[in-house]
Amino acid sequence: MYKAFLYAAWLVLLCGNLSHAQWLKISGVQAGLEETEFGGPCLVVRYTLDDTDITLNSPAYVFVRWSKDSGAHWNLIPEKNLSGNGCGIVETGGDKKIYWWGIGETSFETLEGVEFRVRALKMVRVPGSEFTMKTTPGGGYDSERSRNRVSFLPDFYIAKYETAISIYVDYLNETGGDGTGWSDRMPDSLRCGIEREGPAPGFSYSARAGRENFPVTFVSWYDATAFLEWCGLALPTEAEWEKAYRGGKFLDGDSLKGQPNPMPERKYPWGDEAPDEGGIFRCNIKGEEDGFPNTAPVQSFAKYCSPYGACNMAGNVAEWTADWYATTYHAGLDGFRMVRGGSWRSTRTACDAISGATSMPLREGSIMGFRGVKRCVR
Repeated sequence: MYKAFLYAAWLVLLCGNLSHAQWLKISGVQAGLEETEFGGPCLVVRYTLDDTDITLNSPAYVFVRWSKDSGAHWNLIPEKNLSGNGCGIVETGGDKKIYWWGIGETSFETLEGVEFRVRALKMVRVPGSEFTMKTTPGGGYDSERSRNRVSFLPDFYIAKYETAISIYVDYLNETGGDGTGWSDRMPDSLRCGIEREGPAPGFSYSARAGRENFPVTFVSWYDATAFLEWCGLALPTEAEWEKAYRGGKFLDGDSLKGQPNPMPERKYPWGDEAPDEGGIFRCNIKGEEDGFPNTAPVQSFAKYCSPYGACNMAGNVAEWTADWYATTYHAGLDGFRMVRGGSWRSTRTACDAISGATSMPLREGSIMGFRGVKRCVR
């Protein structure tokens, strides 16, 4: 059906030539136009996903962005315009191919001077199943609503790690030349660690040495949402967040029901043991005894992940969700958003499965971070 490549693109592979531990390694990116028998060109992007730990339950999320003006402006290729085995949720490593249908609708006729960036982010799969959602709108303290609701959510994917500084720096450099998404507190080397240089427009950003794998902080709800739109993801709802934290009734989903969740109403991702029970620290909470006086690298405490493998859902940074704060007596009129998971400043009881906090979406705090979700298209 396809002819040989007609034109090789000038490619920029950001995650291949910079040491960003949180982007999965991609190599061998090539792109070109192919004529189709239906008339008109199709863009084909080939690459190799080098990570050997990509599986059905621990896949990659792959997205592509392009620029036609030497990187001054970048655009996300909508996943709905793509096909092949190398876009969206990718469940195996190795050689991949992406087809971009609809390139004829763009403003370029050849690939001369066009750049592409292919990035991959580690996710975990949360299979569709019933689960007991303990938290109700209002942080679980609204007596007018049931506190033991059996809920069902279809399959979705959530980022294995909180969004790291190295990843957020890439976003700022691609989109934030005017300062959007930046806070003047981000250079704080203990609680964030992002430097900004140059005059506006055209700022450049970098991570302080040694801070690349720490979670980004001082991000508002709007900052988190904008970043996730940049890569085609979204903030989790409270229900999605809580299910990823404690697991459904069956960890392999209701379609199989082969792996019953031994603790479907667990207090913490690892079970019911307190975060510091027996002198063993299972997450980053208030105090320095856990080894971290402020934030910890996003891969820390990997032994105590959620049942699906999501890391640091308790403690470290409190995570924005998509949901408004609402109770029977408070309908979200003040504009608060729900925040979950507790942080490095929380007591052990404040980072359990049901405790929630509220925050104005404009707030940029040293305890605030986020991770993204990818919902399955039905």
